[in-house]
Amino acid sequence: MAGTGIDTSILHKGAHSASYFDLARTAGEGVEIVDFCIPCNPYFPTPEMFDELSRDLKNILKYYPSDSTSITKKLCSVLGLHPQTVAMANGSTELITWIDHLLIKESVAIPIPTFGRWTDQPLETGKRVDMFPLQERDGFRLNLDDYVRFIRDRGSKVAVVCNVNNPDGCYLPRRDVIRFMDMLGDLDLVVIDESFIDFSDMEQYPSVGPDAVIRPNTVVLKSLGKNFGLHGIRFGYLMANPSIAGKIGKALPKWNLNSLAEKVVFMIQDHEEEYEDSLRLLSRDRRAMAGELARIPGITVFPSQGNFILVKLPTEWSGVALRDYLVANHGVYTRECGNKLGMTSQFMRLVVRPARDVDRLIDGMMDYGRQFRVRDTYQEEPLEGRRSWSSGLEDAPNNLIQYPSHRSGGEYTARRAANA
Repeated sequence: MAGTGIDTSILHKGAHSASYFDLARTAGEGVEIVDFCIPCNPYFPTPEMFDELSRDLKNILKYYPSDSTSITKKLCSVLGLHPQTVAMANGSTELITWIDHLLIKESVAIPIPTFGRWTDQPLETGKRVDMFPLQERDGFRLNLDDYVRFIRDRGSKVAVVCNVNNPDGCYLPRRDVIRFMDMLGDLDLVVIDESFIDFSDMEQYPSVGPDAVIRPNTVVLKSLGKNFGLHGIRFGYLMANPSIAGKIGKALPKWNLNSLAEKVVFMIQDHEEEYEDSLRLLSRDRRAMAGELARIPGITVFPSQGNFILVKLPTEWSGVALRDYLVANHGVYTRECGNKLGMTSQFMRLVVRPARDVDRLIDGMMDYGRQFRVRDTYQEEPLEGRRSWSSGLEDAPNNLIQYPSHRSGGEYTARRAANA
């Protein structure tokens, strides 16, 4: 594929990933960027929902939204929550900021690697951050008993757990998280960040939100932008007992939610079935994508319950160089993890996307790897010698479509048919 014309120097500025818009502005005419960087639900909203938003766009942009209390009450009525236990904000990151300012006084414990704002935000305000390193040999899985001992040894006043954790995708069973909350009932605060928990298919009811609201010191964080595939709207909420939720709610601006967020909140109840379908499709794609990534020689693929997959690159590969190569030559935007505490650029977090996009990612990674291995390693296997898509995935759903495996031509025609 010809070069995209994207200026990769933009990827080397700042501590966080470049925005999609920054990249798109530097791309050549007609270049499509496939985003494997920002964890987004590719199946929701549906095209029909976007059409509905488009039809109402003039009013959405022209008029003030309702106040945050009214929008929060509507969200609670849709989700079956008590309004006194919910505070809604302009994205989960805003809630992390207010939690730090209002509820974290001295110190906070956090496993690393994880979402960077949980370490960066309290450090910026002079708090002590006690970092509990997760181990690669354990698949970055958090042992809650070891973590509790660490918290006690350090004397941490606040404890945070991200479930599902970003970037490794590890999931903790609900019963274990409830036990963890009860073991730390004497702390100033326990935060369970469930921004990605809707993507997990391990349990029917994975959230501890209902359990948090009846405890004196627990907050559960939710991210609607991640779940609904609408990062640009910036909306999320927390659940806690009325005292904590009220304290956060009073600190938030009265009109902190925009009209687009309000419109989506009112649309949710009419599109619950489509949302559930999107989660099932994403779960299917996650298993399929993990199997495809595992076919690349030297790649380590970590099991995930998020809408992303963590991989470790072969020793001779550079995550930074691969990221730049993919976006410059294949229009594929990825997230290398060198700026995440507890990781190196040998790791990449790749967002789960439909099959046709995964083909493009795999092609680019194969092309990059050819400079390190003899060409034969990367040549296609005979069809009869290939692993099937569900090989090694005993728990894969039985409705996975077995797609053909041959590419044709020089474009990304895909080893599998595009998703319906």
